[in-house]
Amino acid sequence: MSLWGGRFESGPGETLWAYTTDDSDRRLLADDVAGSMAHVRMLGDTGILADVDVSTLLGGLETIQSEAAGGVFEFSDEDEDVHSAVERRLFELVGDPAGRLHTARSRNDQVALDMRLYTRRAADERIDQLHDFALALAEIAEGHATTVVPSYTHLQQAQPTTLGHHLLAYAWMSVRDAERFAGALSRTDVSPLGAGASAGTSLPIDPEAIARDMGMSGVFENSLDAVGSRDHLAEYVFCCAQAMVNLSRLAEEVILWATPEFGRARLGDNVSTGSSALPHKRNPDIAELVRGRAARVTGLLAAMMTLQKGLPLAYNRDLQEDKRLVFEADDALAGSLAAMVELLRQTEFLGVAPSVETASLDLAEALVARGVPFREAHNALGNLVLSLETQGRNLLEATAEDLVSAHPDLVEADLGLIDPATSVQRRMSAGGGSPESVHTQVSDLRRRITSP
Repeated sequence: MSLWGGRFESGPGETLWAYTTDDSDRRLLADDVAGSMAHVRMLGDTGILADVDVSTLLGGLETIQSEAAGGVFEFSDEDEDVHSAVERRLFELVGDPAGRLHTARSRNDQVALDMRLYTRRAADERIDQLHDFALALAEIAEGHATTVVPSYTHLQQAQPTTLGHHLLAYAWMSVRDAERFAGALSRTDVSPLGAGASAGTSLPIDPEAIARDMGMSGVFENSLDAVGSRDHLAEYVFCCAQAMVNLSRLAEEVILWATPEFGRARLGDNVSTGSSALPHKRNPDIAELVRGRAARVTGLLAAMMTLQKGLPLAYNRDLQEDKRLVFEADDALAGSLAAMVELLRQTEFLGVAPSVETASLDLAEALVARGVPFREAHNALGNLVLSLETQGRNLLEATAEDLVSAHPDLVEADLGLIDPATSVQRRMSAGGGSPESVHTQVSDLRRRITSP
């Protein structure tokens, strides 16, 4: 069934039908029915529809709603889209009154509402998932608040820190990802219904009543913008893409850590795979697929942006493609978050002692505390590391004489600063890598997630 055709002498050709119909919007069934019910109630309240028609239509839509919830709604190959499927089924249930459903409405504002309802619901689900992911990381981090590991810059060992501190960096990224979805949600939660095909309607509709009925925070300001813009969907895909990129960074680190060269993680049997040729292999497939799917979602964002480029107002059929892009990005993030939580919980994380040279900054800061300019202290410690290196020694093997020769303000007691574990304990600055900071961050993160 199509919702048009009166001015045509014949029906659509096979080529047209095959190329232009799209069954991806079937997942909008519940949203389409909910929007239709709110629309019918508004038509009744404004007197556009008689009470008997409102009662009949709502009864039929409630049946469709139940069929959708029970997974027994039957689509037909002749349904052009989800909207025509609902109206076709409504005709089957209530007869001619179904022809009044589309009063003061167009598929243009109808699908715009459906997608806003979908992304509003999906955003809430992703926020919950991202919070769960952050809390899972926080739980693991708390257990590794004193596990000393090197931090890296340029993939070279930088400073000693703790594994808990490292994992919390990703937890905070996840919190921000959730906040991005929440911000996007505020711009999505606007009803476009009442915009019509492009320029509204002459009938005395009440768009604000529909918005209130749907629990939406506002209504459109401009009908052309309401049906012709998809920036809110592009923003949703961006939120998915950024979250996937952040996941891919952690995935890459898990992949590296699980190698014998790094030796910082052991993947559980339930979250790793073997090789068809190499008996000894334990492969991090989940992490690799997350990394790969992040690339795909980034591509979907590019497609979503390009889809809008150069489109004249208002609605154009190009915008039919937006649904597949949003659904695929959303599905990829939902699945990746679920898989990564399980991967983290089934992975044994291990501490690996940092290079002793990573404590060189502690010696430099000891000089700074004694009034030495940092650049002078930096040069002195750099020269000390170089001198020891040329002698085949490392910083841990330095003597009091080595320290004094590097700078007269260094003393024998400073040898105690060279231990990376001591270095970590001294990192007391806010948000730093000390065990105390890890516990503080975990508490702050949990409070941020649970506070209203």
